[in-house]
Amino acid sequence: MLLIKNGRVIDPKTNYDQVCDILVNNDRIIKIAETIEEQTSEVIDANGLIVAPGLIDVHVHFREPGQTHKEDIHTGALAAAAGGFTSVVMMANTNPVISTPNVLEEVLESAKKEKIKIKTVASVTQNFDGKNVTDFENLLNKGAVGFSDDGIPLRDAGVLKEALLEAKKYNALISLHEEDPSLNGILGINEDIAKSHFHFCGASGVAEYSMIARDVMIAYDCQSKLHIQHLSKAESVKVVSFAQSLGAKVTAEVSPQHFSKTQDLLLTAGNNAKMNPPLRLESDRKAVIEGLKSGVISVIATDHAPHHQDEKNKKDIKKVPSGMTGLETSLSLGLTNLVETKQLSLMELLEKMTINPANLYGFDCGYIRENGPADLVIFSDKEKRVITKNFNSKASNSPFIGEELSGVIKYTICNGKIVYKEK
Repeated sequence: MLLIKNGRVIDPKTNYDQVCDILVNNDRIIKIAETIEEQTSEVIDANGLIVAPGLIDVHVHFREPGQTHKEDIHTGALAAAAGGFTSVVMMANTNPVISTPNVLEEVLESAKKEKIKIKTVASVTQNFDGKNVTDFENLLNKGAVGFSDDGIPLRDAGVLKEALLEAKKYNALISLHEEDPSLNGILGINEDIAKSHFHFCGASGVAEYSMIARDVMIAYDCQSKLHIQHLSKAESVKVVSFAQSLGAKVTAEVSPQHFSKTQDLLLTAGNNAKMNPPLRLESDRKAVIEGLKSGVISVIATDHAPHHQDEKNKKDIKKVPSGMTGLETSLSLGLTNLVETKQLSLMELLEKMTINPANLYGFDCGYIRENGPADLVIFSDKEKRVITKNFNSKASNSPFIGEELSGVIKYTICNGKIVYKEK
């Protein structure tokens, strides 16, 4: 048994916020009380620390199979645990793409070996061809939790409608990366700084919000569940809000980088600040924060996208792959840029990183209660740390290296076992 003493326990599902003790046996919480006196083999003194549900990230890239020089499921799991995450959902843009039961089973078999809970989506279309919808029923039966062609927008509205109607049969979720390729230039760099500093055509805002407008209205017509990934534009927030006001079953996420920084980070962090969608304007950063505050955006997800340093160190920024490693800085960015700035309460931040993403997929996690799952994170919310290159991920492509942020993970506990402990 594991006894956690004197921690400030915060549960967003019930708005519970009290200093108390938690007793864990095997993979369940068996008792929560003001004081627990129990002889146990392991005791954690959480005095002065926050005890929260294990964090949940519904948007990660672990690169296995096919791109394991960037990351693999094992190193991705280590990075997740170090960031306080006990459950993650992998995207399907592997090589081969997770479009068939065989590839899906291979990935899930690898995931079973890890100490955290690793789920995956399958692709919406076969090998991301944008034309042929995959066998949803079979893939769901084999363990897929949803569907996404993340990284490759679905250009054909008819294919999207077909996929949404198919997903509706099984109450399954489709998640979309929204950028119309015909309206974009060089991806990963916002159109304003691309023009003024780099002197080429970058990624436009209209490419994002016009495609979102199309897709949320198709979802509204189908009355199917649709999740919009990594919003980055003020107009996108308004479009999602409008669709929700009509009764569309539309949810949305934002990444920590998009509520933390603007396109100006490219001038100091260079290639590591190239990401897709790109960092935008200060007005956009403020708008996505307002979306979090209003509830239009209900989920924070990292879009953890590790790349090998040789790829990120290319001299021509146009040839540099987009993305950043994000699992190990996510909570700190939220604490620093949302809670300390009084944009969100600690309870509200944790809600968007625990119970809300759990509800998106119907996972039995993201909450703290007796007889509930023993998935917990214990952290100091005020302690400062300087971000270094010493990540548990294989990759170190973070634009936040060298920055001082608040929040230090002390323990991550999954299925009742300590899977990460601060060194």
